[in-house]
Amino acid sequence: MITLYDADRCPYCARVRIVLAEKGLEFEVVAVDLDDRPAWIYEKNPQGRVPVLEEDDFLLPESAVINEYLEERWPEPPLWPADPAERARGRLLVYRFDELSRPYYALRRGEEGARERLDRQLDALAAVLEREPFLSGREFGLADVAYVPWILRARERMDVSLEPFPALAAWVDRLCERPSVAAESELVAAL
Repeated sequence: MITLYDADRCPYCARVRIVLAEKGLEFEVVAVDLDDRPAWIYEKNPQGRVPVLEEDDFLLPESAVINEYLEERWPEPPLWPADPAERARGRLLVYRFDELSRPYYALRRGEEGARERLDRQLDALAAVLEREPFLSGREFGLADVAYVPWILRARERMDVSLEPFPALAAWVDRLCERPSVAAESELVAAL
C-alpha cells in the first residue's frame, strides 16, 4: 500500500496527488500540520518536508522525484510523451521550475518587484503554450503537473489574474477538465 505524507495547502504535495489520481492508484494519506510538524516526519524526511511517499519500507521525498518514480513504476497511463524531444523539453521545464517558484514565493512574502518577476515567468509559460497545448507537449503530462498547483494557488489565493496570459488561462481551463486537476482546483478554492 502507498502512503502519502501530505498537506493540503502544499503545492508540492498537490503534484503527487495529481499523479496518483492520474495513475488511478489507491493510497493512504497521513496529514502533516506544516505549522506544527511532528517529530516523526524528520524520520521520514530529514528535512521535515512533505510530500513523502512510502511504499512498504521504501521512502521517497521530493515531488519531482516521486512523480518520476510513479511514472516508471506504473507506466500506464503515460505522463511523459513517447517523443524523446518532447520529453526532454518537458523535463527541462521541470528542472527550471524554480524560475517560477522564486517570484511566486517572493510575491507571497510581499517583496518589492515580485509581481513583475512572476508576470515575466507567466508570460514565458504562455509562450510555450502558444506553440503546444500542454507544457509536456501534445499531451498532458508531468511538466503540466509540475506547474499547475502554483498557477491555481496564484489565481485563487493571491489574486493573480491570468487574463493577460490567454494561452495560460486556456491551459488551466483544459487541465481543470481532468478530474485530478479539478479536484485540486476545488481544494485550493476551499483553503
